[in-house]
Amino acid sequence: MNLNQWFEKGMDPDIYIESMDENKENLLHIYDNFTPPAHEDFIERLAKKNLRVIVLTEDWCGDAMLNIPILLHIVERADMPVKFLLRDQNLELMDQYLTNGKSRSIPIFIFIDDKGNEVAKWGPRADKIQEFVDESTKKLPPKKNEDYKAKAKEMYLFISKTFKDNHDLWQDVYASIQSTIEDRTDL
Repeated sequence: MNLNQWFEKGMDPDIYIESMDENKENLLHIYDNFTPPAHEDFIERLAKKNLRVIVLTEDWCGDAMLNIPILLHIVERADMPVKFLLRDQNLELMDQYLTNGKSRSIPIFIFIDDKGNEVAKWGPRADKIQEFVDESTKKLPPKKNEDYKAKAKEMYLFISKTFKDNHDLWQDVYASIQSTIEDRTDL
């Protein structure tokens, strides 16, 4: 399948969000509380490109919980159609967008033009978010320790809460998506 066909296969945002069980509340919290920066020039230039976005995601993914609401603000303001595909049901496409050539990390945002050509790809994390996760992970005990599982669970809860509540991280995600689009298109 080509990217136009993948796009057509995807779910509208409302349908995807309605289908969520695990991170719906936190995703909507971020969406409702995020204030995009006043980059009207970026949004106006982006709107003129007539791009569309394919999102590879899963409800359980904390990175998706953080990144999708930010993307939705961008696409709504730029009047860009967006469709959602569940990673585990669309491995043929996911395997074309592996992180570091091996990991099925999500979310992945694939920006396509009106002909279905990929013009930019973003994901699964902004660099500053990756640094935050890396710093949090460094604090874990070795996997062989008996308290590893409990400490890992605590860490994931801490990361998820930080994603939900840290407005600076939200701005970092926005800036990263904007930078990727600007760097890979002639905006």
